[in-house]
Amino acid sequence: MLMSGGCATIRVTDPYRTATEQFLMSEAVARSIDHLNAAALRDRKVYLDTTFLFTTNTQATPEQTFLLGELRAKLLATGVRLVNKREESQIIVEVRSGGVGVDRQEYLLGIPGILIPSGVSGGPVPMATPELAIIKSTKQYGYANVAIVAYWADTGEWIVSSGPYIGRTAREDFWFFGLGPRTNGNIATTEKPR
Repeated sequence: MLMSGGCATIRVTDPYRTATEQFLMSEAVARSIDHLNAAALRDRKVYLDTTFLFTTNTQATPEQTFLLGELRAKLLATGVRLVNKREESQIIVEVRSGGVGVDRQEYLLGIPGILIPSGVSGGPVPMATPELAIIKSTKQYGYANVAIVAYWADTGEWIVSSGPYIGRTAREDFWFFGLGPRTNGNIATTEKPR
Protein backbone atom coordinates (compact mmCIF):
# COMPACT_ATOMS: atom_id res chain seq x y z
CA MET A 1 0.00 0.00 0.00
CA LEU A 2 2.86 2.39 0.73
CA MET A 3 4.23 1.92 -2.77
CA SER A 4 0.95 2.71 -4.51
CA GLY A 5 0.44 6.38 -5.14
CA GLY A 6 -2.74 8.17 -4.36
CA CYS A 7 -4.19 11.54 -5.05
CA ALA A 8 -7.19 13.29 -3.61
CA THR A 9 -8.50 16.75 -4.17
CA ILE A 10 -10.88 18.55 -1.87
CA ARG A 11 -12.73 21.35 -3.54
CA VAL A 12 -13.43 24.29 -1.28
CA THR A 13 -15.64 27.09 -2.53
CA ASP A 14 -16.89 30.25 -0.97
CA PRO A 15 -20.10 32.08 -1.87
CA TYR A 16 -19.94 35.52 -3.44
CA ARG A 17 -21.06 37.10 -0.16
CA THR A 18 -19.93 36.06 3.31
CA ALA A 19 -22.42 34.68 5.81
CA THR A 20 -22.08 37.87 7.85
CA GLU A 21 -22.99 40.02 4.83
CA GLN A 22 -25.93 37.75 4.02
CA PHE A 23 -27.23 37.91 7.61
CA LEU A 24 -26.76 41.69 7.74
CA MET A 25 -28.84 42.14 4.58
CA SER A 26 -31.53 39.52 5.25
CA GLU A 27 -32.15 40.76 8.80
CA ALA A 28 -32.30 44.37 7.54
CA VAL A 29 -34.89 43.26 4.95
CA ALA A 30 -36.96 41.49 7.62
CA ARG A 31 -36.84 44.58 9.86
CA SER A 32 -37.94 46.92 7.07
CA ILE A 33 -40.83 44.66 6.01
CA ASP A 34 -41.92 44.22 9.62
CA HIS A 35 -42.95 47.92 9.64
CA LEU A 36 -45.20 47.63 6.57
CA ASN A 37 -48.94 47.79 7.23
CA ALA A 38 -51.23 45.78 4.95
CA ALA A 39 -54.27 45.50 7.25
CA ALA A 40 -56.49 47.26 4.69
CA LEU A 41 -55.92 44.35 2.28
CA ARG A 42 -57.21 41.60 4.57
CA ASP A 43 -59.51 39.01 2.90
CA ARG A 44 -58.87 40.47 -0.57
CA LYS A 45 -57.44 38.73 -3.63
CA VAL A 46 -54.11 40.45 -4.21
CA TYR A 47 -51.62 40.24 -7.06
CA LEU A 48 -48.06 41.20 -6.09
CA ASP A 49 -46.44 43.26 -8.88
CA THR A 50 -42.63 43.23 -8.80
CA THR A 51 -42.10 45.47 -11.86
CA PHE A 52 -40.46 48.19 -9.78
CA LEU A 53 -38.40 45.80 -7.66
CA PHE A 54 -36.41 44.04 -10.36
CA THR A 55 -34.26 45.79 -12.93
CA THR A 56 -35.29 45.16 -16.54
CA ASN A 57 -33.51 42.29 -18.33
CA THR A 58 -31.70 41.08 -15.22
CA GLN A 59 -32.30 38.24 -12.85
CA ALA A 60 -33.32 38.96 -9.29
CA THR A 61 -30.48 39.14 -6.80
CA PRO A 62 -30.65 36.85 -3.75
CA GLU A 63 -31.45 39.93 -1.65
CA GLN A 64 -34.40 40.85 -3.89
CA THR A 65 -35.67 37.26 -3.84
CA PHE A 66 -35.49 37.19 -0.04
CA LEU A 67 -37.24 40.57 0.15
CA LEU A 68 -40.05 39.26 -2.05
CA GLY A 69 -40.39 36.10 0.07
CA GLU A 70 -40.52 38.10 3.30
CA LEU A 71 -43.14 40.43 1.83
CA ARG A 72 -45.28 37.49 0.69
CA ALA A 73 -45.07 36.00 4.20
CA LYS A 74 -46.07 39.35 5.75
CA LEU A 75 -49.07 39.70 3.41
CA LEU A 76 -50.21 36.12 4.04
CA ALA A 77 -49.87 36.57 7.82
CA THR A 78 -52.01 39.71 7.53
CA GLY A 79 -54.81 37.68 5.92
CA VAL A 80 -54.23 38.64 2.30
CA ARG A 81 -55.18 36.04 -0.33
CA LEU A 82 -52.38 36.11 -2.90
CA VAL A 83 -53.18 35.14 -6.50
CA ASN A 84 -50.75 34.26 -9.29
CA LYS A 85 -52.50 36.09 -12.13
CA ARG A 86 -53.23 39.79 -12.35
CA GLU A 87 -56.66 39.06 -13.91
CA GLU A 88 -57.77 37.09 -10.83
CA SER A 89 -57.03 39.91 -8.40
CA GLN A 90 -59.16 42.58 -6.81
CA ILE A 91 -56.12 44.59 -5.70
CA ILE A 92 -52.65 45.14 -7.16
CA VAL A 93 -49.77 45.66 -4.73
CA GLU A 94 -46.58 47.13 -6.18
CA VAL A 95 -43.39 46.63 -4.21
CA ARG A 96 -40.25 48.72 -4.56
CA SER A 97 -36.93 48.94 -2.79
CA GLY A 98 -34.45 51.78 -2.64
CA GLY A 99 -31.67 49.30 -2.00
CA VAL A 100 -30.34 46.41 0.03
CA GLY A 101 -26.66 46.41 0.91
CA VAL A 102 -23.81 46.57 3.39
CA ASP A 103 -21.50 49.47 4.29
CA ARG A 104 -18.12 48.60 5.75
CA GLN A 105 -15.66 50.69 7.78
CA GLU A 106 -12.23 49.50 8.82
CA TYR A 107 -9.72 51.02 11.21
CA LEU A 108 -6.16 49.82 11.89
CA LEU A 109 -3.58 51.26 14.26
CA GLY A 110 -0.45 49.32 13.43
CA ILE A 111 1.25 47.94 10.34
CA PRO A 112 -0.95 46.43 7.63
CA GLY A 113 -0.02 43.21 5.84
CA ILE A 114 2.06 43.87 2.72
CA LEU A 115 1.83 41.79 -0.47
CA ILE A 116 5.25 40.94 -1.90
CA PRO A 117 5.08 40.14 -5.65
CA SER A 118 6.40 36.79 -6.87
CA GLY A 119 9.53 38.26 -8.53
CA VAL A 120 10.60 40.04 -5.34
CA SER A 121 9.81 37.13 -3.00
CA GLY A 122 12.22 34.89 -4.91
CA GLY A 123 9.63 32.27 -5.79
CA PRO A 124 6.77 31.70 -8.21
CA VAL A 125 4.13 32.52 -5.59
CA PRO A 126 3.60 35.97 -4.08
CA MET A 127 3.90 36.25 -0.30
CA ALA A 128 2.29 38.49 2.30
CA THR A 129 3.69 39.81 5.55
CA PRO A 130 1.52 39.40 8.62
CA GLU A 131 -0.55 42.29 9.87
CA LEU A 132 0.68 43.81 13.13
CA ALA A 133 -2.35 45.46 14.72
CA ILE A 134 -2.33 47.33 17.99
CA ILE A 135 -5.99 48.24 17.60
CA LYS A 136 -8.19 47.11 14.76
CA SER A 137 -11.92 47.30 14.15
CA THR A 138 -14.20 46.26 11.33
CA LYS A 139 -17.71 47.70 11.34
CA GLN A 140 -20.39 46.45 8.95
CA TYR A 141 -23.86 47.95 8.63
CA GLY A 142 -26.71 46.33 6.71
CA TYR A 143 -29.49 48.45 5.21
CA ALA A 144 -32.71 47.60 3.42
CA ASN A 145 -35.43 49.92 2.15
CA VAL A 146 -38.91 48.73 1.14
CA ALA A 147 -42.29 50.26 0.32
CA ILE A 148 -45.62 49.13 -1.11
CA VAL A 149 -48.57 50.82 -2.78
CA ALA A 150 -51.94 49.13 -3.33
CA TYR A 151 -54.74 50.06 -5.76
CA TRP A 152 -57.94 48.54 -7.14
CA ALA A 153 -57.25 46.34 -10.15
CA ASP A 154 -60.32 47.52 -12.10
CA THR A 155 -60.17 51.28 -11.52
CA GLY A 156 -56.55 51.95 -10.55
CA GLU A 157 -57.76 53.95 -7.55
CA TRP A 158 -55.31 54.16 -4.64
CA ILE A 159 -56.17 52.12 -1.54
CA VAL A 160 -53.15 52.27 0.75
CA SER A 161 -49.41 52.83 0.72
CA SER A 162 -46.87 51.89 3.35
CA GLY A 163 -43.23 52.86 3.63
CA PRO A 164 -40.59 53.42 2.63
CA TYR A 165 -39.16 51.89 5.77
CA ILE A 166 -35.49 51.31 6.41
CA GLY A 167 -34.24 48.23 8.26
CA ARG A 168 -30.80 48.47 9.85
CA THR A 169 -28.39 45.88 11.23
CA ALA A 170 -24.87 46.13 12.60
CA ARG A 171 -21.82 44.07 13.43
CA GLU A 172 -18.51 45.25 14.86
CA ASP A 173 -15.40 43.14 15.32
CA PHE A 174 -12.68 44.58 17.54
CA TRP A 175 -9.08 43.43 18.13
CA PHE A 176 -6.66 44.74 20.79
CA PHE A 177 -2.96 43.78 20.53
CA GLY A 178 -3.88 40.88 18.27
CA LEU A 179 -6.45 39.46 20.68
CA GLY A 180 -9.95 39.06 19.35
CA PRO A 181 -12.17 39.46 17.66
CA ARG A 182 -14.63 40.71 20.21
CA THR A 183 -17.92 40.89 18.36
CA ASN A 184 -20.90 43.15 18.97
CA GLY A 185 -24.00 43.50 16.86
CA ASN A 186 -27.57 42.46 16.25
CA ILE A 187 -27.42 39.65 13.70
CA ALA A 188 -27.64 35.91 14.31
CA THR A 189 -23.92 35.16 13.85
CA THR A 190 -22.97 37.43 16.77
CA GLU A 191 -25.01 35.52 19.32
CA LYS A 192 -23.05 33.23 21.60
CA PRO A 193 -23.97 29.51 21.58
CA ARG A 194 -25.97 28.35 24.55
